[in-house]
Amino acid sequence: MRKRYARELSVAVSILILAVVLAIVTPGYFSGENLSDLFLANMPVLLIALGMNMVILTGQIDISVGSIFAVCGIVAGVLSKAGMPVLAAAAGAVAAGVVMGAVNGALVAYVRIPSIVVTLATMVALRDGLRWATQGAWVSDLPPDFQWLGLSQGSYPILIAVSAVLFVAAIGWGLRNLAAGRTVYATGSNAEAGRLAGIDTNMVTFSVFAMTGALTGIAAVLNSVRFNQIPSNAGLGLEMKVIAAVVVGGTSITGGSGSTAGTVLGVILMGAIGPALTFLGVSAYWERALQGAIILAAVVVELIRERAEKRVSHA
Repeated sequence: MRKRYARELSVAVSILILAVVLAIVTPGYFSGENLSDLFLANMPVLLIALGMNMVILTGQIDISVGSIFAVCGIVAGVLSKAGMPVLAAAAGAVAAGVVMGAVNGALVAYVRIPSIVVTLATMVALRDGLRWATQGAWVSDLPPDFQWLGLSQGSYPILIAVSAVLFVAAIGWGLRNLAAGRTVYATGSNAEAGRLAGIDTNMVTFSVFAMTGALTGIAAVLNSVRFNQIPSNAGLGLEMKVIAAVVVGGTSITGGSGSTAGTVLGVILMGAIGPALTFLGVSAYWERALQGAIILAAVVVELIRERAEKRVSHA
């Protein structure tokens, strides 16, 4: 059991060590206001990471989530300003996320274009297309009822926290116990063996991209309703943070191995690092560098582990 969850335990220990250091050096980090801000800021990251975890479990990658996040946020704001109720505008944003994710999934699963190429292309196309459509302008003058998750609404963070726990539990349970969840692991472990076993691996790949698009749309809505303006450049660097959280949480970058719990721990660790640097007086510019280093280190450790296992099996 300890070996099975070794990566998750190591991340949990890292979080604990960071928390102890911050508690000693800068106890203000654990103020109620800062923790609430951290939770609300990282809730979108968590939702997207849950989808990214499934994508990576199938042996794929999606680096377009930051651009999809920006587009979905703008869609929600534009629809709300057009007079649609908040829930209808939110549904429109989620639908847009599903469509963009499905396009990625179709190109990867059925046209057989490598996912890194597809999502790099859509990342650039969506970001530049959004910049052209908005001319860089933010969506402002939103209806008063749009900002229902503002910091003044004290009960909503609690509601979102409960919803997050239920969401994580449902996805984690489904991946481990439902047939559809097990096909995700099977596709990433060995797609050819999965096809021989009767699994439609193309549909599995398509579905996880579409689901990631949906989760990105939900994340964009939750982020947008916190403020009275929606930036057209939202989500810059988001894909790096999400991928880092998933990989550092123990999900194999080659697919077939990983857990929802590990992803949650990865989000907590990556979400804590940026603000921790600020509280410790270190330039926030180092955050991106640390994210890249963490991804590289996690991949190297995974490759070393896989090679060691192969040597043992061949011995």
